[in-house]
Amino acid sequence: MRVALFLTCVNDTLYPDTGRAVVKLLTKLGVEVDFPMAQTCCGQAHYNTGYRHEAEPLARHFSDVFGEYEAIVTPSGSCGAMVRELYPRMGERARAEGRGDTLAATLAPVVPKTYELTEFLVDVLGVTDVGAYYPHTVTYHPTCHGLRGLGLGDRPLRLLRAVKGLELVELPGADECCGFGGTFALKNADVSAAMGTDKVRNAESTGAEVLCAADNSCLMHIGGTMTRLKAGLRPVHIAEILASTEEEPAA
Repeated sequence: MRVALFLTCVNDTLYPDTGRAVVKLLTKLGVEVDFPMAQTCCGQAHYNTGYRHEAEPLARHFSDVFGEYEAIVTPSGSCGAMVRELYPRMGERARAEGRGDTLAATLAPVVPKTYELTEFLVDVLGVTDVGAYYPHTVTYHPTCHGLRGLGLGDRPLRLLRAVKGLELVELPGADECCGFGGTFALKNADVSAAMGTDKVRNAESTGAEVLCAADNSCLMHIGGTMTRLKAGLRPVHIAEILASTEEEPAA
C-alpha cells in the first residue's frame, strides 16, 4: 500500500521526530510512505480565524498534492478534522454563495481517504499490536478534534494497551479541553492557561511519567504548562511511543 504522509505545519517546524516516527512505524508494517515535498498548510488556521476564502487556495493545493494517493496519513487529529469535516463545508459554502460546485468537486477526492494515524492503523491496516516496546507509565489525553471531530474513540487506547512494557493509567477529566484551541490560546490567554493547568494537575495525579496525545499542537500547550508548573511528567506524541522498540527504544 502506498500512502502519503501529511506531516502538518506544526510538526514540520517544531516536531520532526514525530514525522520520522510515523515513517518508521508504517514502514515496519509494510506500508510504502511518500512525503510529497509540495505539501503546505491545510488552511485550518485561516479557516478557524475567520478567513475562509483565504483558506480555499490552500485546500485546493492540498487536493492537488495528495489526490493521487491511496491514503493520506497525518499524526494530527486537528488537521485531519480540517480535511474530513471542514473541506466539505467549504465546498457547500461556496455553492451557497453562487460560486458553483467546482470547489466541492476539487476537494471531494481527498476527504474520505485522509486518516489520523491511529484510525489508519486500526481501521485500514487492522492492527492494534504494532510490536512496540515502551517501559513507562503513560496517561492518554484525547484531544478535542480527535475525540469530537474524528470520533477516534478507543483506538489510541487499544494501541497503547498492546505496547509491551507500557502501563496505561486513566486520566481524570480526560474529555475536557486542554485549553489550546489554536488562536483561542492567544485571544483568551487567561482562560487557556487555567484550562491547561487543570489538565496538567489531573495528569500529575495519575503518577504517570508521560502524558500522551495524538496531536502535537495540544502537547505543545500542555508541555509549556508542565514546564511552568515544574510538573514531574513529560508530553510525548503517540507515534513516538508506537515506533519505539526494544532494539531502538524511544526516550
